[in-house]
Amino acid sequence: MKKLLILVAVLALTACNSIYIAPGVTLDKNQTFYADRGGYAMQRSIKERMAERGYHVVVGKTNHTINNEDINLNASDTMNARYVVKVSERREFFGWLWCPFNGFWWWNFNVSIADQKTGAELMTWRGRGCANSSLRKLDNVLDKLEEQK
Repeated sequence: MKKLLILVAVLALTACNSIYIAPGVTLDKNQTFYADRGGYAMQRSIKERMAERGYHVVVGKTNHTINNEDINLNASDTMNARYVVKVSERREFFGWLWCPFNGFWWWNFNVSIADQKTGAELMTWRGRGCANSSLRKLDNVLDKLEEQK
């Protein structure tokens, strides 16, 4: 019984990721990526990692507000970027128990990369995990998107 409880506890703390990469699509490293401003650690890390890999990443600018009764949307100028990366995430928390050798921070996020020229969503990723392992997964995803033909 004790072993079963330990196994359940360990499985509950493991990272779960669901990544979909559209078949036959590639990323053109000569094109511009648009990413939203700010964000928690995953959004910032994606922008930094893509810039390190040679992508030109812009954060755009807010150009106007649309008010319609109960709807208040901010529209952003994507500055004619070919690709858009969207990150939705919860605030990271200090994972001292299960992330001490893997970046210490626990992330919970959704990531999408879309091609504005074709309208296709190239990749979706629903994930959670320690910081360093999530960045390694991001590198693996970008490697696959760069090499697909």
